[in-house]
Amino acid sequence: MKNKLKESILEKRNSLSKEEILEKSRKIQENLFNLEQYKKSKAIMFFVSFNSEVNTHDMIRVALKNKTVVVPKVAHNEIEPSVIIDFDNLIPSGKFGILEPIEALKIAYKNIGLVLVPGIAFGKEGHRIGYGLGYYDKFLKKVPKAIKIGLAFDFQVVDKIQRETHDVPVDLIVTDKGIVGCEK
Repeated sequence: MKNKLKESILEKRNSLSKEEILEKSRKIQENLFNLEQYKKSKAIMFFVSFNSEVNTHDMIRVALKNKTVVVPKVAHNEIEPSVIIDFDNLIPSGKFGILEPIEALKIAYKNIGLVLVPGIAFGKEGHRIGYGLGYYDKFLKKVPKAIKIGLAFDFQVVDKIQRETHDVPVDLIVTDKGIVGCEK
């Protein structure tokens, strides 16, 4: 069931043109930046998008003007949160070629107030289907007080996703059509 859903949503996401991705991502950015939780957070962890994901590159560039921006650096199959000063200093890394800092500039987990979470699909209760490596679920357990927000195109949100024991749900999902408050 999960695999079929994953495949169909990835297929739909991969069929979007670059222009559609950028346009929908701009709407998601607007919705995110207008959220009270975003406005109040000082240190925000963004994922650095790749391929057909919600494009976070412009969001990061804008956020760098007035927020402490943190991005993942993967080391030993774990996410190390790293503060960045300049988006253009990130380099392609790992098997997916996702942009990362060359070296991690550490931040205390407790200082991360908001984490933006990628996913292939999100259920309205906050559970998600990721890429299957478990990096984010492991990381999210280390920031229990942080607000967790999934960024997704509207069609990536489904009624329900079966919960796995290791899953850490998101609190909200921000899409191009609005905000989904996750029912706990």
